[in-house]
Amino acid sequence: MEAEWMDSYCGSPFWDANLTWYTEHPDLTPCFQKTVLIWLPSALLWGLSPLEVFYILNSKDRDIPWNWRNVSKLVLTGFIMLLFTIDFGVAAHRSSQGYEVFPVDLLAPVIRVVTLALSAALQYYNRKKGLRTSGLLFIFWIFTALFGAVQFRHEIRRSRYEVSSLAVQVRDKEVTFRHEIRRSRYEVSSLAVQARDKEVTFRHEIRRSRYEVSSLAVQARDKEVTFRHEIRRSRYEVSSLAVQARDKEVTFRHEIRRSRYEVSSLAVQARDKEVTFRHEIRRSRYEVSSLAVQARDKEVTFRHEIRRSRYEDVGVYEIVEEARPDPYYPVIGYILAYIATLAVLLLHFFIDAPPTKSDYAPVENPCPIMRAPYHSRLFFSWFDPFVWKGYRSPIRNMDLWGLTPEETSAEIVPSFNKYWEKTLDKASRMDFVKTTKKTKKPSVLLALVKAFGPTFLFGSILLFCANVLIFVSPQLLKYLIAFVSSDDPLWKGYMYASMMFVAAAVQTMFNSQYSYKMMVVGIRIRVALVSVIYKKALSMSNSARKESTVGEIVNLMSVDATRILEAVPHLNILWSAPLQIALSLYFLWEIMGPSVLAGLAVMIVLIPINGFIANKVKNLQIQQMKTKDQRIKLMNEVLNGIKVLKMYAWEPSFEKIIESKRGKEIKVLKAAAYLNAGTSFIWTCAPFMVSLMTFMTFILVDSSNVLDAQTAFVSLTLFNIMRGPLAMIPMVVATTIQAMVSIKRINKYLATEDLDRSSVSHEKSEKYALVMENGTFAWGDDEEPVLRNINVNVNKGSLVAIVGTVGSGKTSLVSGFLGEINKLSGRVNTKGSIAYVPQQAWIQQSTLKDNITFGKNLDTSLYDKVIEACALKSDLEILPGGDQTEIGEKGINLSGGQKQRVSLARAVYRDTEVYLLDDPLSAVDSHVGKHIFENVIGPSGLLKHKTRVLVTHSITYLPEVDMVVVLKDGEISEKGTYKQLVQNKGAFSEFLDQHLQDLVADEGANENHLEEIKQQLENSLGPEEFQRKLSRAISRVSESRSQAGSLADLTADTRSRTSSMHSMLSIVSGKSAGSMRRLNHLNSVSSRRQAGGGSQLKLNEKKDVKLVVPVPADKGGKKLIEEEKAQVGNVKWSVYKLYIKAISFLLVSGTVLFNGMAQGFQAGGNMWLTVWSENLLGIVNETTNLTETSPQELYLGIYGVFGLGQVIGSVLATLAISIGTIIAARILHSRLLRNVLRLPQSTFDTTPTGRILNRFSSDINTLDVMFPMVLRFCIPHLYRLIAILCVISFSTPIFIVVIIPVSIIYYLIQRIYVATVRQVKRIESITRAPIFSHFEETITGAPTIRAYALEELFTKESEKRVDVNQMAIFPAVVCGSWLSIRLELIGGLIAFFAALFAVLGRETMNPGLVGLSVSYALQVTITLNLIVRTASDIETNIVAVERIKEYVELKQEAPWENPKHPVSKDWPTEGKVEFKNYQVRYREGLDLVLKGIDVTIKGGEKVGIVGRTGAGKSSLTLALFRIIEPAGGSILIDDVDISQLGLHALRSRITIIPQDPVLFSGSLRQNLDPFDTISDEVLWKALEHAHLKTFCEGTSRRTQP
Repeated sequence: MEAEWMDSYCGSPFWDANLTWYTEHPDLTPCFQKTVLIWLPSALLWGLSPLEVFYILNSKDRDIPWNWRNVSKLVLTGFIMLLFTIDFGVAAHRSSQGYEVFPVDLLAPVIRVVTLALSAALQYYNRKKGLRTSGLLFIFWIFTALFGAVQFRHEIRRSRYEVSSLAVQVRDKEVTFRHEIRRSRYEVSSLAVQARDKEVTFRHEIRRSRYEVSSLAVQARDKEVTFRHEIRRSRYEVSSLAVQARDKEVTFRHEIRRSRYEVSSLAVQARDKEVTFRHEIRRSRYEVSSLAVQARDKEVTFRHEIRRSRYEDVGVYEIVEEARPDPYYPVIGYILAYIATLAVLLLHFFIDAPPTKSDYAPVENPCPIMRAPYHSRLFFSWFDPFVWKGYRSPIRNMDLWGLTPEETSAEIVPSFNKYWEKTLDKASRMDFVKTTKKTKKPSVLLALVKAFGPTFLFGSILLFCANVLIFVSPQLLKYLIAFVSSDDPLWKGYMYASMMFVAAAVQTMFNSQYSYKMMVVGIRIRVALVSVIYKKALSMSNSARKESTVGEIVNLMSVDATRILEAVPHLNILWSAPLQIALSLYFLWEIMGPSVLAGLAVMIVLIPINGFIANKVKNLQIQQMKTKDQRIKLMNEVLNGIKVLKMYAWEPSFEKIIESKRGKEIKVLKAAAYLNAGTSFIWTCAPFMVSLMTFMTFILVDSSNVLDAQTAFVSLTLFNIMRGPLAMIPMVVATTIQAMVSIKRINKYLATEDLDRSSVSHEKSEKYALVMENGTFAWGDDEEPVLRNINVNVNKGSLVAIVGTVGSGKTSLVSGFLGEINKLSGRVNTKGSIAYVPQQAWIQQSTLKDNITFGKNLDTSLYDKVIEACALKSDLEILPGGDQTEIGEKGINLSGGQKQRVSLARAVYRDTEVYLLDDPLSAVDSHVGKHIFENVIGPSGLLKHKTRVLVTHSITYLPEVDMVVVLKDGEISEKGTYKQLVQNKGAFSEFLDQHLQDLVADEGANENHLEEIKQQLENSLGPEEFQRKLSRAISRVSESRSQAGSLADLTADTRSRTSSMHSMLSIVSGKSAGSMRRLNHLNSVSSRRQAGGGSQLKLNEKKDVKLVVPVPADKGGKKLIEEEKAQVGNVKWSVYKLYIKAISFLLVSGTVLFNGMAQGFQAGGNMWLTVWSENLLGIVNETTNLTETSPQELYLGIYGVFGLGQVIGSVLATLAISIGTIIAARILHSRLLRNVLRLPQSTFDTTPTGRILNRFSSDINTLDVMFPMVLRFCIPHLYRLIAILCVISFSTPIFIVVIIPVSIIYYLIQRIYVATVRQVKRIESITRAPIFSHFEETITGAPTIRAYALEELFTKESEKRVDVNQMAIFPAVVCGSWLSIRLELIGGLIAFFAALFAVLGRETMNPGLVGLSVSYALQVTITLNLIVRTASDIETNIVAVERIKEYVELKQEAPWENPKHPVSKDWPTEGKVEFKNYQVRYREGLDLVLKGIDVTIKGGEKVGIVGRTGAGKSSLTLALFRIIEPAGGSILIDDVDISQLGLHALRSRITIIPQDPVLFSGSLRQNLDPFDTISDEVLWKALEHAHLKTFCEGTSRRTQP
């Protein structure tokens, strides 16, 4: 019915199989051309135009200038519209004239014109909205040109036929004309001849008539003579014969009568002849006249024919009118329209000019994709220059392009945040509504889906199309095998081969665009996750911080976000694999019927087994991530505290702890490896079992079922299609599980408690600058309050000091004003902007100027004032680059005092209204502190008009403050002016006692400072009260030292580790009396110290004993932290050798052997199918030459044996490579850890922690997870490629001719790709480390960042670093798609040539070989792709081994132990230190920092080292611990040259109190005694002296783990 409607719609048949299929010259019907071939492009444009409109409306570019390209496209489009409009007009005119016009002739032009109008509108608005190229319009014009080519060919062929037919007709007319001329001329001449002949005949007849008349007269006379003669003779006879007379008379009479009758008869005849003669004369005259008339008519006709023929020779219109009733214009119009269509398509191959307006900031080196036309984007040809550059020379950072605006953090993060905030709002509303059910935590997954789901969905559509196209090839293979067995025309075979290539090419484009889109989605998700994790770190509450360590949080960003990125491309396989399997089973059903249910049953049985394994893998993944977090966390702590470890010689203990955690991780990985082997068994066994069960059921269920070539190899192709998703399922399941575990971990982190920003209000109407009413605060909701009932009002512009003993809550009070501590009750209000100076200065890894300006624009005048006021001017003069000197990580190249002054300068330069100063003067010397107080904090300083809250332990500055707040046990015990508090004699008096006690105990106190305090206290307390307090302080110090001296008696069994402590403590005890006298007689102290043999000491900064590696005084401002250098060129063989050696030769050999075994059995099984399908082992009847029997059981059994061998080989190969890679990961981690712990301290000072940690996290994760997975894929596919080429060459020997050029092209593409992507991956690894370093730095300084309200600035900085990393990731992503489309096209060519050779050789090839050859060729596309991808993945992932090898081979410090120079267990016994001409430099090529030091320090002496910053004080300390090695001279301790000792023998016998405290996660005992060699009693005594015993006794676990 539908066909009839279409026939009536077109006025001709819609489909004609005889015209299209059963012919030597195929063509489509005109009806099909005017309907389907027009409708399809139009439907495409109209259907996808909403997507184009979406892009137009959301474009942030505008106004592309008019140019020849866009003008030409619009003009040509309008021209085409005009032609089709005229076509419509012609059809309408003919209809009005009464000619038969069918609906298609009217509607086809209308559809075309409307569609072209839409395309013109889209072109115009694309120009207006700045879209330089349009994929939709490009595809529309491509389809229009392709489909139009059919009608164009048809019209050209028809026109040629009609023209040739007209020419034949003209020639025929001409011949006829000439023949007519000749015939007419002949007839005229013939008529003339006939006239002459008639005249001659006429004359002849006249003569003959006359002759006959005369003859008759003669006869008549002769008869008369005879008659007379007879009469005479008769008379004679009568007389002679009398007798006979009567008879003769009768006879005579009779004769007379007869003669008379004859005479009369002759007369009659004469008369008749005369009449006839006269009639003939008349007739002859008529015929002559008639011939004359005919001659004249012929002459007229002849002249007419000449005129008509001449007219036809000038134009053949009349002939056309006879041959074709339709008008001729549509043909000419369509030809012109098609030529214009090709011109528009050609213009779409060129991109339009750049827009003149854009909302995006200009990019210095824009990505070429922004100026690439659509076809270039489709085939990634815009990427060609980059890969060629990477092939010719290594890619460098400067070669990377800027990101496209859509891939920048500035675009991605706001889009994600919009949905994430909605998710949080929804979750908060759910929390507000209290229910009995457990509150569901907000999931980042939902926000990710909403933000990036549309792009992901578009990629899914591309994958769906690619999956459908996969099944075109098996159908074509079915027809190709049938073609080989038939006598069909060759064009059908060529068509099948060409369609295979076209299907593969289109599928390739879908696949490459899909993989590109998915990776783009993945990196966008990673950007969003990194951003949200970073922002969360800036808003976490302190209680939440306790749940997540810095290492764990960094792990979320480095590992978990990357795992989600890697999982995104595989997520679609979760539905794609079942779809492919379902479609395979559907087509198998068509071939084998219900027999396929047997194979389906096998798959169903395997599903729960796989589910069980997946659940186990999930649990193992969770466990592995936990152990990894613990290891990374501890490793991060070790790297941050490496100096303390080296000073205390604790490296072996922590190495053992880390290795134990790594051992747990390896145990989990091994369990996962066994599960992977089980998964490999299941999914390798699955395709084989499915095919075996299906074939077995097929041949056994019905004896008439025959496994011929078509059935066997089409089924085999479908089974191979199933093999892909089945093989991918284990990896996808594992990757998805890892991603889900990572999402859960991120969700848990993001769901942690934020700081309550509402806990501090900012009401400008408040009278006081700072208000705290009835405040109760705790560091956690479940913890005891640290501040209770706090009431403080700070007037605007006042200076308030907060004092109290250690642990009284001073820092907590400042944190309360900042909102950094949980407010349980009360009200806090701040008015105006705030600057904050923390107790522990937080310094960024940046220049000193950047640390001071801290994101604020440079004000040179203010900056200079701040530098001068904060006593930094002299430091800038000696720093190598002045204020442009780069500060190392955590301020490594600054002393404690310098860091604190930089922190203070940062706050002062900020020029805020309120300043919260948490003991900023504790790290500086008294005179420096006084300078800072006078010029910055005090009543006459830069901040004199600002509101200041100063936390201090010093009483020096208290008289000058407006109010003193005294804290005791978390409560305000007193507050008032200094004089008021002194007179009250309350808690403030106790604070003074403690301060005096600290002064007495401080052997290195500055004497001028002591004198100043003495005068101050005597004036305020009075001489008697001051002496009483001083005596009590001295008594307490003496008592404490006496108790400390008894520790040695408790540790006799550990004397070797505590002898130096004992010696040092006894020395302190011996000097207590001197300390008392010094406070009473300040003027005599100096002389007594010199008399004691010690060197004079004046510390420039009170705690300036920080052990650092200062930057040499190079005024060129050389960077302290050098950028990480990327390796270039091929990965060296030594790297591969290192990894192979770590795996072990046995496991490597097993992997190679078992993979070869598995692939050999698989190829053998497929070749066995050829024997089976041709029944080559059947019994043949010699008489009939027919196969009578078929040993189906034999065929089936041998096929099963091949499959079993394949499964066993695959399982063993998986086990070998999995176990081998785990062993290699364990060995390389151990070597890395061992060497890193033995690196010199200078390496850690000049290398960011994140860079080293990256080796232990990302690179080790690559060895643990990624590398084994890549190897499990690469090696089997390499063998499969070899098998494919061998099988095709065996089946079609001529194919070897194709292999050579294809292999060369393949090799070139592979080398170009690998050279480029390898270097890009190296750069990506290097640019990744700064992200984590900055993140870790931000976590540490989060309170400072929040206080300055610079969260947004630091977030932007993080996003900037992520963008730099994205600049390396994006080319790697594009490089993969660039490779994919080229390799898959090569695979398509291989399949094409295999099919083509089968078509050409169908006379010599049997269907079985054709099926085997082409079915293998169809596998080559995915195999080639996977091989190059995995091979490149090997090269890019081996970079992890390369990076680890780099640190494994770094130069180590001296050996820890030196058996050649042992020392006694109780060394050093005296403590004598000698410097003999000691010289030292930090690195080769640098100047000496200590030049010939000669000094001897006797045992028991206390020595002060003085000098300006950079004078060498720290260098001297470092030399004692051999942190830096001598360039000349020596150091002797108790006459032993320390350069001859093992480092641990030296460092374990001396000790130091580091300036920056370092604690490691774990028990308190582990932090005190990591070797577990000291008794509890000794530890408790030490804790008691450190005032920690009460705290430890209050904890549940005390000091035990």
